[in-house]
Amino acid sequence: MNEKRHSVRLKEFNEITTTIISEEINLSEEPVFYNLSEDISLSGAKIRGNRFLPVDTVLKIDFNLKNLRQKITATAKIKWIRSIFEDKWYEAGVEFINAQSEMIRNLDHYIAQRQKLTNLNSFNIPVYAFEKFNNPKPQ
Repeated sequence: MNEKRHSVRLKEFNEITTTIISEEINLSEEPVFYNLSEDISLSGAKIRGNRFLPVDTVLKIDFNLKNLRQKITATAKIKWIRSIFEDKWYEAGVEFINAQSEMIRNLDHYIAQRQKLTNLNSFNIPVYAFEKFNNPKPQ
């Protein structure tokens, strides 16, 4: 199978907040609640939420990445979507569009840091153990 991805994906879950930017989407039905991302890369991510959104829907996504002191905000377009639980929970692949150089730089740095922790973890020690060691709480 040929790999279509252009950049390495970081396989971890992160909290997100989404806002629909596409004007043609009717928001009167119910709130759109996408609160989780996984497999994030410099080109996109997989997100999970409670509502089917058509391909090409444009979203603003605020990523609350682990151990990053600031939010990363991206504009993204839905490239694919599928139901994962009885048409009540969905996952979608999004591609970042109009990415600002600062967002790409911050995301690249974050992915590199997280991959280093994962690569150090050859004994299956939970990553949070390394995080606590590297970022102790102030006394």
